[in-house]
Amino acid sequence: MTVQPDIIFVSLAQNQSSFFHAVGEVLQRAGHCIFHICFHEGAVQELREAGCDVFNPYEYQPTDVDAVCFEDFAIANPAQLLGHEKAAYELVDSAALARKFKSHLAALDAILVQLEASGRPLCMVQELGGFTSVLAAYYAARRRRIDNWFIEPSFFRGRIFFTPNSFAAPPVPTATAEPTAEVTKILNAIVDSRVVVIPAKDKLHYRGASKKLLDPKNFCRLAEKLVAKHVRGEQEEFHHIGGHVARHLRMFFNSRRLFRHYRELPASERFIYYPLHVPADFALTIRSPEYLDQYTLIDYLCRIAPLGYRVVIKEHPALVGAVSPARIGDLLARHDNFTLLSPALNNHEVLAAADAVVTVNSKSGAEALLHGTPVVVLGDAFYRSCAQVRRITALHELQGALEQALAPAPAYARVAVLPFFQAVWDASRPGELYDNSAGNVAQFAESLAGCLEN
Repeated sequence: MTVQPDIIFVSLAQNQSSFFHAVGEVLQRAGHCIFHICFHEGAVQELREAGCDVFNPYEYQPTDVDAVCFEDFAIANPAQLLGHEKAAYELVDSAALARKFKSHLAALDAILVQLEASGRPLCMVQELGGFTSVLAAYYAARRRRIDNWFIEPSFFRGRIFFTPNSFAAPPVPTATAEPTAEVTKILNAIVDSRVVVIPAKDKLHYRGASKKLLDPKNFCRLAEKLVAKHVRGEQEEFHHIGGHVARHLRMFFNSRRLFRHYRELPASERFIYYPLHVPADFALTIRSPEYLDQYTLIDYLCRIAPLGYRVVIKEHPALVGAVSPARIGDLLARHDNFTLLSPALNNHEVLAAADAVVTVNSKSGAEALLHGTPVVVLGDAFYRSCAQVRRITALHELQGALEQALAPAPAYARVAVLPFFQAVWDASRPGELYDNSAGNVAQFAESLAGCLEN
């Protein structure tokens, strides 16, 4: 008889812990023992009141942080891993971040030692991320040969990737199978309707800065976080409240400063499209850190773009105003072939009109394939294995790849990439993160159980 592994859910916020609690209840009825490690002390209390087995890592912090060695966790270069929090929180104190990382590593290691005492097999499940809390959970699990399953949204709405023991983009095998009618219909609808596919958990981020600032729910949430931190003294991962508010205020004013630079699609010029990534996204900070400074990459792209081609960029719709007006102004001053598009433009409209798309690993690269637009991908993306993608391994290869992408060639029909997207569908599983509806919770639990069984 196969022994069901005990599942350890790692969460950083109340919405995460609430969702994993619901999923855990379903899996518990299927024979799994469920544990929670929660980096949010308010959520820890809620889970304990609900009768869950939950560990508060802040209760396991070491007294001597200097005694913790990164080498014991097979971390060769912690400085690179700290880059995510530096970018996301806009911090510069490497020593303080290293101490935080070590503290979390020691805490997670102590918790896992305690759980291992039962002698039952263990596995860890958490959303993909680059914060030291997530990284510590991953490295502590791998040190003890415990499988860690990262969750991230698939290309398709309502589907997710489960990736074991790796920060890399989910592997998608080379496809040969014919696409199903369901997948073909979904892909055709994406192109025909030109609707941007947004995971359920991120819908509220796809709003303008002013709407975020004026949302009454955000004011209530801010008040709750201030009381939790300064009145109740609770700790959590996302405790940089002042910095978070300041960034959104800055985004609002930046969007106003950038307004005069916004342009519509070039009417009669050929252009290369670079869709801006979320500035501090895991896809850049951990998967492709060499391209974290996107302004430098855009500058290089403007310098190697063939004569007669413009380089156009557009802000990520989830973070309009997150770009630096000063650096955009510098690019505009130095390159007469550079254009900042209006964020109001539909991304599919831009992808369809572009002569080529250059991206690190944005989902826009996959969407461009559906429009028959040549794609050059620089970083670690789930669609790198697609035959129609031009892949480079170093920046000096970009000019040659771009010339090939822009060379006259018969356009491929959409049907040519459908087998690849069928492979993406097959590599992912049904479910959405942080959607607590009964149907989604049951579906997510079934998908996770299927991964663990295989």
